[in-house]
Amino acid sequence: MKIYTKTGDNGTTGLYFGGRVPKDDAQIHAVGAIDEAQAALGVARSLSHKTSELNSIIVSIQKDLWILMAEVGTKDENRHKLKPQESLVTSSMIQRLESMIDLTAEKFQMPNEFVIPGQTPIAASLDLARTVIRRAERCCISWNSNSNSLAPIYLNRLSDLVWALARWQEGDFLFSRSKENQ
Repeated sequence: MKIYTKTGDNGTTGLYFGGRVPKDDAQIHAVGAIDEAQAALGVARSLSHKTSELNSIIVSIQKDLWILMAEVGTKDENRHKLKPQESLVTSSMIQRLESMIDLTAEKFQMPNEFVIPGQTPIAASLDLARTVIRRAERCCISWNSNSNSLAPIYLNRLSDLVWALARWQEGDFLFSRSKENQ
């Protein structure tokens, strides 16, 4: 099987469950931004220990982002074919992120000032991933005008989680910095 299909040479791309749209359609911008977010999280994951809690968290998020891409990459008339937590974002997925945020926030002292990214390589990569996630959220809001997708809300919570993960990964550096400023 060849990797190239030539079907996109006319400036269109295929959607999940069929149909084609221009490659510069808001829907495709949203799918692409989610794909970039998944890859950015992959960079952060590559800096973590393969058996770490952080690695497990990131892998679970990356799998969720496949679900978002499936949902966002589906025509409105095919939304009935989407399956919850398989190709459709659910409120329980958002609640799981909120629980993860709460658990992660217990692992570090909340900073009392703006954070300048770059304290550690892994925290910097998470902060970069967070900005890509925020862009994906904005793209999903542009796309979501005709559907009731929970994808933008999921991405909003995800950016909060990734911010918390970055602060957690700063560890002692962040804590020592906070103590200096007291």
